[in-house]
Amino acid sequence: MLSHLSAQTTITPLPNSRPSPPFFRHLRCNPTRPHIAASLSVSSEMSSSSPPLPAERYDMKEGKTLLEFVGSGEAHVDDDLAVLLAHVQTACKRIAALVASPFNNEIGKSGAGGKGSSSDSGRDAQKPLDIISNEIILACLKSSGKVAAMASEEDEFPVWITDNGPFVVVTDPLDGSRNIDASIPTGTIFGVYRRLEEIDHLPTEEKAQLNSLQSGTRLVAAAYVLYSSATILCASFGPGKGTHAFTLDRSIGEFVLTHPDIKVPPRGQIYSVNDARYFDWPEGLRQYIDTVRQGKGQTGKKYSARYICSLVADLHRTLLYGGIAMNPRDHLRLVYEANPLSFLVEEAGGRGSDGKHRILAIQPVKLHQRLPLFLGSKEDMLELESYENIQQKVNPGYDV
Repeated sequence: MLSHLSAQTTITPLPNSRPSPPFFRHLRCNPTRPHIAASLSVSSEMSSSSPPLPAERYDMKEGKTLLEFVGSGEAHVDDDLAVLLAHVQTACKRIAALVASPFNNEIGKSGAGGKGSSSDSGRDAQKPLDIISNEIILACLKSSGKVAAMASEEDEFPVWITDNGPFVVVTDPLDGSRNIDASIPTGTIFGVYRRLEEIDHLPTEEKAQLNSLQSGTRLVAAAYVLYSSATILCASFGPGKGTHAFTLDRSIGEFVLTHPDIKVPPRGQIYSVNDARYFDWPEGLRQYIDTVRQGKGQTGKKYSARYICSLVADLHRTLLYGGIAMNPRDHLRLVYEANPLSFLVEEAGGRGSDGKHRILAIQPVKLHQRLPLFLGSKEDMLELESYENIQQKVNPGYDV
């Protein structure tokens, strides 16, 4: 099934896509080199300093690697998607090594050297590691032979890769990258759609754009990878197939199933939001926060605040412990962040909303479209939404 891992394809960048930045010389693996498809396996590099561990380290169910899990039939993943996932995990292993590298500062000093998306400014300005992560992902998707187009938060336009790839991938290559210097957790976010074959006749730029603007209800898979004390890949392989988390075991260089079929608790006692913006919030949101932290909400329990300011990290904790992770401003991107993460939350039994509407039901109209985002336990979310006025539409701007 995984015999096509080194398939070659032709990549056609659209206008304003960037050339590879000069600071790739700092990387062991240069994604622009032609031998990348032949070097996809990093397990030997990661395990070279450690002897292999006995098979009994893991039980039969939770000990499966990601590829064993998707190849076993248990996940009901077709061959094309399994090949794509193999390349996605390779990209994430490389990014995990990159963000943990002691040479990050040297890379950062070299400058970003790219235009990026037209919406990047201030706190969202591109970092060198954003660009490198983007190039790593693009190279691995190209090598898979399974991706027609990739739309990235780091690019103004989608990149058309090959005419016959069955999938379209949207991604935030390195969410929270401005936290890297402080060693705060970061993440990568993916969403996978089927290519819209009915628009194959359109010009390349137009079909790349339309394929990337599919509604979240059409997602066939989604994942995030958390780079923290552990590297965790959390994925859903299709509607009704649940949410599963795999932890990178560096001794064998593989993602191993550690959290099968995650179910977010229907209630939690944690809310995650930047409380410093309290006085900019609308009345409904302030009233909700005041109510639950005083223990006067529907549960009668006092809620606590936990806020990392890293979307993937705050969501990962919410999936495991329950509660709500939120950003009430028009700040998070529907295509690259809100849709894939809402898909994962819903597959775990939770809810994703912009404060008024289900995220997955919102039709994107722009690639870099932004909106408020509320994710978490279903009952907590319904209580929050009952306050109605929870979207922060007035943004005074914040000096950095």
